Amino acid sequence: MTVFLTGLMTGLGLILAIGAQNAFVLRQGLRGQHVLAVCLTCAISDAVLIAAGVAGAGVLMARMPWLDPVMRLAGAAFLIWYGARSLRAALTAQDALQAAPGGSQGLGRVLLACLAITWLNPHVYLDTVVLLGAISTQFPGREVAFAAGAMTGSLLFFFSLGYGAAWLRPVFARPAAWRRLELAVALVMWAIALRLLWPWIAG
Repeated sequence: MTVFLTGLMTGLGLILAIGAQNAFVLRQGLRGQHVLAVCLTCAISDAVLIAAGVAGAGVLMARMPWLDPVMRLAGAAFLIWYGARSLRAALTAQDALQAAPGGSQGLGRVLLACLAITWLNPHVYLDTVVLLGAISTQFPGREVAFAAGAMTGSLLFFFSLGYGAAWLRPVFARPAAWRRLELAVALVMWAIALRLLWPWIAG
């Protein structure tokens, strides 16, 4: 149980910081749009990555140095595009008014965007595969309990964020609030894209 709780708290600590994935889940939760599917997709994706890290995938990734720049470029390209999409929504009153549950986006498009934001972000691999995988080695013979705790933390966080967003819906009943949210999402996406591209920009 102690190892399980350590995994739970470590997983929560790594995931709490606002990022592209969290901003996406919050946005879908506020819209009341495919919330269950989005939360499940994020939690299952994290579970797969955590399991891979505990199983030793971090070592394999370290032996493939070409993978990091490929993932960085692909992730940055997607985040730049998604940020531009959110900025356009922020500047368009009609889009901002689509705050009611049952918006126009289909489940397939929402899940594809969710998967792209999750799997094209190298920082997700750093947190789940590399860091959690490395920490799990401190508990020989009890890695499964640590991984289960981290997976539980991810599950609790995403469902709390997605469904807890409903409490904020009255605030976002006004188009101006939705425009500010879309602008914030755009800035988060671009900030993460900049961090991904920084080795080339700084160099």
